[in-house]
Amino acid sequence: MSFQADVVTLFPELFPGPLGASVIGRGLSEGLWSLRATQLRDFATDRHRTVDDTPAGGGAGMVLKPDVLAAAIDAVSPAGDERPRLLMSPRGTPLTQARAEQLATGPGAVIVCGRFEGVDQRVIEARQLEEISIGDYVLAGGEIAAMVVLEAVVRLIPGVLGAAESHQEESFGDGLLEYPHYTRPQVFEGRDIPPVLVSGDHKRIARWRREAAETLTRARRPDLLKR
Repeated sequence: MSFQADVVTLFPELFPGPLGASVIGRGLSEGLWSLRATQLRDFATDRHRTVDDTPAGGGAGMVLKPDVLAAAIDAVSPAGDERPRLLMSPRGTPLTQARAEQLATGPGAVIVCGRFEGVDQRVIEARQLEEISIGDYVLAGGEIAAMVVLEAVVRLIPGVLGAAESHQEESFGDGLLEYPHYTRPQVFEGRDIPPVLVSGDHKRIARWRREAAETLTRARRPDLLKR
């Protein structure tokens, strides 16, 4: 059974977008994973197809209505659906490579794209939405974030990248940033490829790469070393 992704959004026309290109798109066309985008407004009950209302207690912005969003989630993820339900939210738990790997081994995911000021807390609790963030910043909506999550996950599905070893030594795979890469020509604008990488000594190459990864991580992401 392939990985099945459902996205609830006010802008289904944005999908698949970049997810339809390159190896991710090829995996989609080959049935290694599937994607369905559902229009949230289809579940509004008034003639204006209203999906939001003013926040309780006052304040700026609008909040997605719990009844409309719950109806949409129930339609794409009925009782018995074992897929996790994710809500893209700047206050969510940061997406990690480990979480992407967990999702890639499962049956799929239901992703809710927030808009406006936020989502009514009651539907988050009632539908057990797992809030996921892709960084400490705010976007206009959750669609781009949903694409980031899906690309991070789908590329790990067997067959999508073609070779399993393609992602075995990537950044975050072992808690470190990835080591620097080089290729021909041997000399570029006076800069040489490090001699060890063309030595043919695989043990020395592996040691160099590990040390380079640690040095890069220490300089750019010391928090990863603390973990």
